[in-house]
Amino acid sequence: MTSAITIELLAPAKNLVCGRAAISHGADAIYIGGPKFGAREDAGNSLQDIEKLVSEAQIYGVKVFVALNTILYDNELDEANRQIKNLYEIGVDALIIQDLGILEMDLPPIALHASTQLHNYLPEQLKFLEAVNFKRAVLARELTLEQIREIRNQTTIELEAFIHGALCVSFSGRCYLSHAIGGRSANRGACAQPCRKLYTLFDSEKRVISADQHLLSLKDLNYSHSISELAEAGVQSLKIEGRLKDVDYVKNITAFYRQKIDTFLEGKPEFRAASAGSVIHSFEPNPVKSFNRGATDYFLHGRSKEIASFKSPKFLGEPAGVVKKVSSNYFELESVLQIANNDGLVFISSSGESVGIKVNIAEKSRIFPDKMNGIYSGAMVYRNYDHLFQQQLKAELTIRKIGVYLELAEVENGFEFKATDETGIEVKLNLSTEKNPARDPSRSNETIIGQLSKSGGTIYHVRGVELNGNEKYFFQASVLNGARRDLLDLITELRMKKSPSEVSNEPNNHPYPSTEMGYEGNISNRLAVQFYKRHGVANPAMAFEKISDHRGKTVMTTKHCLKFQLGFCPKFGGKKPEHFNEPFSLNDGKNELMLDFDCRLCVMKVIY
Repeated sequence: MTSAITIELLAPAKNLVCGRAAISHGADAIYIGGPKFGAREDAGNSLQDIEKLVSEAQIYGVKVFVALNTILYDNELDEANRQIKNLYEIGVDALIIQDLGILEMDLPPIALHASTQLHNYLPEQLKFLEAVNFKRAVLARELTLEQIREIRNQTTIELEAFIHGALCVSFSGRCYLSHAIGGRSANRGACAQPCRKLYTLFDSEKRVISADQHLLSLKDLNYSHSISELAEAGVQSLKIEGRLKDVDYVKNITAFYRQKIDTFLEGKPEFRAASAGSVIHSFEPNPVKSFNRGATDYFLHGRSKEIASFKSPKFLGEPAGVVKKVSSNYFELESVLQIANNDGLVFISSSGESVGIKVNIAEKSRIFPDKMNGIYSGAMVYRNYDHLFQQQLKAELTIRKIGVYLELAEVENGFEFKATDETGIEVKLNLSTEKNPARDPSRSNETIIGQLSKSGGTIYHVRGVELNGNEKYFFQASVLNGARRDLLDLITELRMKKSPSEVSNEPNNHPYPSTEMGYEGNISNRLAVQFYKRHGVANPAMAFEKISDHRGKTVMTTKHCLKFQLGFCPKFGGKKPEHFNEPFSLNDGKNELMLDFDCRLCVMKVIY
């Protein structure tokens, strides 16, 4: 009989506080930035905090992965190598990397996960990563279900896919625009997010096609309706984006997907959760209430116009209603929500900008804000801060408990107590004592079950007690309580034991799928050059950050196509524009970016 496939919910952690919240709200694994080199320059964490997180996660079987996914320069290699060894020593389960120069180091036996920045899009790339000892690959967000199935059919490497959160418009996060126009490298964790800026789209004659729109800004990913499709396609780890998000986001979104995954797992014996414990949430998770730019399933089910968010890259929130009347210090809102004091509301101004207001007093439909801020009759209003919901999140009442079953058996010299947790860990405890018949077996039954079921403030929940007829004996409550405590302590000891690593990071010479590599390979150090040459790449080019002249270089390749979005693509039923001539260009007021449309590959290229 084949063992069940584990389905992992992977949550982000900006820091130790967020990591703890991810555990308590149902994560099977957590990814967090290390002290340096974590592709989020504002989300570094000390080794001490990561060690605490590893220890607290381990008892639930929750894994901790550390993102070390920037590209490295030569003067950083030694420090990165020391950091890797330190992370291994404190028990981190895996490293997420994109710089393959790391594979040339003397690595400890720690699992390696291939960052999505390695462009994990074609089966050939995944086969190569598997051959050079990567345990897992983080799939490109641009993949369709059909492509994921094809990758699964051709490889056995673990597959991880993003299911929620912000989208990088550039293919696999390989974007050079931020570095080109401002010297802030996305590959180095310092992206300035130029994709969220306002742009005007021009034709070759400088005629305006679309003015002052967020033309490169995408909605946020939401695969909450596709959990079963992803799992059955072969994805084993479902990943929430958000290593810069606050703890309330982590709580809400982790809890939301925990419920979704648990619902999927019901009645599916071929799948199981990747960690232990059941979560009792103190609130009803709702992703609409956490920061988002609107929801899209991106390319999972094919190309759609529902991927972009041209009007605003900001968080509008949930639709609340329409303004019916405006007075000097209040307005009346025909709302579908129950607006409360201290809620945050947003409306779109006549100029198209989002404007925020805080509710001081809500009296049924009458809203008294801190400032009127030009709100007008007919304005559509959204709520982007639900005060009562946020209070529920901050209450810290959500709990996670590991199920345990206890059993009492009579043996020759006394009694044997046995405990088995939900993952099958079993411990036994012998009690040598005189066997005293109970005067009232019915009452004895209640006493034994009552005392053995008291898990109190522990992380365990006793789901059942089997007495095997031993209610005929009398037991002191202190004896039963002591046995229960000792059994749970023994289970904890076993749960905290780390299995020895079976990972091999021995280098090999498996050929890379191509013998050529441009700057898109993000090679920025001598070890990365050495790696690719050893795997058959003849003259690997250095990274974009190492190039002095960026003019004329492609700074972004994206499946987000403006011709398609504007209805100009004949391939998808659009019409070639009669009044606009190519090439098209984007302008943010300072920089002009040329556009090149590769219709064969169905991608748009942005050229600096």
